[in-house]
Amino acid sequence: MALAVPSTLLEALWTDILRVPPTSARVPFDIYTFFAYVLPPCLFYQIVAVLVILPGTRMLRIALWPLIVFLALRVVMFVDFSCGNPQWSYLNVGCVMVMFCVVVRTLDWAFVNGPLKRSVRPAPSFVVDAIDLTVNVRGVGWNWSKGIRFPPDTRPSSRLRFAVYTLLSALYHSFICGILHIAVQAFSPETLTVLSGGTIFDDTLPPLIRYARSSIISIVAAFLFYADIQTHYDIGTFIGVAVFQQDPAQWPPLFDAPWKATSLHEFWGYRWHQLLVRRTFIVLGGRPLGFVFGRVGYVTGSFLASGVLHNVMLATLSQSAEWWTMLLSFGMMALGIIVERMFMQMTGRRVGGWIGRVWTMAWLLVWGNSIVDGFARAGLFACWDPFITAAPAKWIVDHYVTALDRWLRARAS
Repeated sequence: MALAVPSTLLEALWTDILRVPPTSARVPFDIYTFFAYVLPPCLFYQIVAVLVILPGTRMLRIALWPLIVFLALRVVMFVDFSCGNPQWSYLNVGCVMVMFCVVVRTLDWAFVNGPLKRSVRPAPSFVVDAIDLTVNVRGVGWNWSKGIRFPPDTRPSSRLRFAVYTLLSALYHSFICGILHIAVQAFSPETLTVLSGGTIFDDTLPPLIRYARSSIISIVAAFLFYADIQTHYDIGTFIGVAVFQQDPAQWPPLFDAPWKATSLHEFWGYRWHQLLVRRTFIVLGGRPLGFVFGRVGYVTGSFLASGVLHNVMLATLSQSAEWWTMLLSFGMMALGIIVERMFMQMTGRRVGGWIGRVWTMAWLLVWGNSIVDGFARAGLFACWDPFITAAPAKWIVDHYVTALDRWLRARAS
């Protein structure tokens, strides 16, 4: 039976509890595994969402949380959403992110003193409210989202035009995502198109050219991540508004031109997407370290929690992934924000202006190289995503990227 766990896998778990079982040892995703593995944590997630909007349920929520952790780990460790196709391994990464959010959000809900309340347009049924709460990552329209700054919305106000605009945005960003995906792979086809992965740093080049080249790859990859996240958000927005008739106000803009940030605090606190940062990372790392070390611990803990999630994503792609990569990179983002706060305390002025923009982009680029390299060595760029394809433009992109790479290499000779 699919529920019978191979003895070799059990032995591996006993000897190394942090080891992620290889795909070959997992159960392929199908109808049976959906009901036996995937559905249980989702149902309990929904049950806790119902409980957290009802008074007097705190002890029950706390009691259910360990069970949810067990069920979520069971999905992550024993279900293969790629169905044996290594190029679809990004689906397993998506599963890890979803289960991570389920575990941390139910932990947050478990210790809420009073019930959460919907601040705008309460639904006629608390069950409908609970469903909205489970899919509402940023807490739009709920009392726990106070303090979140949403970017100004310039999209059409009518439902039909809004839905059409969102659909066109999804198609546009999907195409851009495909172009950038092809561009990243074209820089190093021998490493970035194979699932074993490879570094973005070419040791055969002198340091200046090597890091100029890796920085270009990192910038392209950053816009690739931006376009990919925006594509999936647009798809979710379109489904929510066009299919489930949600109010467009429930789907505020996701990004606010992150390339215009004039400080790290502005970039991470507002202009970059807030899908996970606002609650998930704060609950997991910000609050515990903040309780001990104050504001410095709050910032550091939040970014270290982000590093933990990204490390788990790497481990899902490749068991040989180095765990220090993401922890160091995101830890240095925290250090940058702490430096900005120290600057403000000493000078009375916030980091900003063109100097702040140069500082922000330079710091993001230095440690962004490490983040992108970690994903590259884990084989992420070799994975195929049906939403990021631009096959008709592949020849053109390959041609110009290869020409740029040759020009960079010629400068080293």
